[in-house]
Amino acid sequence: MKKRVLFLMVTCMVWGLCACGKKEPVKIASKPMTEQYILTEIIAQLIEAETDYEVEITKGVGGGTTNIHPALVKGDFDLYPEYTRTAWLNVLKKEEMEKDDQKLYEQLIAEYDGLGLTWTGLYGFSNTYGLAVRQDTAGQYELNTYSDLAAASGELVFGGNPDYIELETGYPRLCAAYDMQFKDTVQMEIALKYEALINHEVDVINAFTTDAQLAANDLVLLTDDQIFFETFDAGTVVRKDALEKYPELRGILEKMNGLITEDEMQQMNYEVEVNGREDREVAQEFLVKKGLVTQ
Repeated sequence: MKKRVLFLMVTCMVWGLCACGKKEPVKIASKPMTEQYILTEIIAQLIEAETDYEVEITKGVGGGTTNIHPALVKGDFDLYPEYTRTAWLNVLKKEEMEKDDQKLYEQLIAEYDGLGLTWTGLYGFSNTYGLAVRQDTAGQYELNTYSDLAAASGELVFGGNPDYIELETGYPRLCAAYDMQFKDTVQMEIALKYEALINHEVDVINAFTTDAQLAANDLVLLTDDQIFFETFDAGTVVRKDALEKYPELRGILEKMNGLITEDEMQQMNYEVEVNGREDREVAQEFLVKKGLVTQ
């Protein structure tokens, strides 16, 4: 009888050790936007392909950085995709924008270290503001750059979302920097900008450089020849203790560095938003193309 009790005790201890040794899933968060859904799928599939770690994705966290960052610090999430200057403005609350990308990134790493967080590199693309026009408008006025646009602005109508038009560091600053004087300015919701441009209701709109609609409608994204718009480089923010808890995680996240071009991100957004494909499918296809996973 004593031997049986001893056997049961040892068995329970073994099961207990196994349970203790089983790691919780790597918890990934995303902002409520297609691009982030795709990025979290790419990260998750890389982790699943190369480790035995389980992964849990929370997609579309309302409020984006405003709510994800505190949850990350608290430990509710382990990592998420972020943009450098979004972090600079919304997390570090910097009032002055650092123009040098490398200096800004180095300072982000330094200050995030004090929060128990770090960046594991940048993906290779920037999702920043841009100005888009139709092909016919670009041809008629010979538009390639913002300076070209400034010269023709008196003949054109600018359309943009109210937040951008009214923001002092947005539209007014752009016009002052390039001496743009548009014939008229029309405010509209973000979702209506591309439709208005295609329907000739406006001639120029503010856009994001990885917007799917740029590819969908064969529009021209003009060159910011005076580098007015700062870059918002995408990369992974991760808890430092998560890197210790999951030893293989850093190496996997570093495989994302320089992996995605702006055109590739725009095309993936297009596949999901325009062609109606699943973000998981698009992410897998991208990784297979890059030779990082097999189907």
